[in-house]
Amino acid sequence: MELWINHSLALLALPEYGLSTLFLVCFISATLLPLGSEPALFGLIKLNPDLLWPAILVATAGNTLGGAVTWAMGWGSHRVVDKYRHSSTHLRALDWLERIGPKACLLSWLPLIGDPLCAIAGWLKFPFWPCTFYMATGKFLRYLVMTASLLWLFPGSA
Repeated sequence: MELWINHSLALLALPEYGLSTLFLVCFISATLLPLGSEPALFGLIKLNPDLLWPAILVATAGNTLGGAVTWAMGWGSHRVVDKYRHSSTHLRALDWLERIGPKACLLSWLPLIGDPLCAIAGWLKFPFWPCTFYMATGKFLRYLVMTASLLWLFPGSA
């Protein structure tokens, strides 16, 4: 068991695999699976400060692509949502989303509601490219602010 754990940790080691691992972690964290990408981004930047901008861009790309996959899942899930179509909460949320449109995807970076928001945008058949643009903008700003804040809070080398 210990050998398996060590092997698994070696495969996920950020210094060895770097940006590709970061992309994968950010992609998975933007789906409906519970995983946070911020520790991976911060760890990579602390270990490799010269990768600040490439890491933020790779994290944004991976998280946006994951959000786009979630949008596609929502786009194809009409039957499941039809069960809850007439609840008052559902109707208020849909009304709010339909008024805002693809710009609601700016909030895709929010914990707990961001990923389902992408799925709902797909289910409502909001246009794919505007949704993807707003997802990317929100996610980029989140990574930029979060990374700058953590680097300010934890200065110095690793």
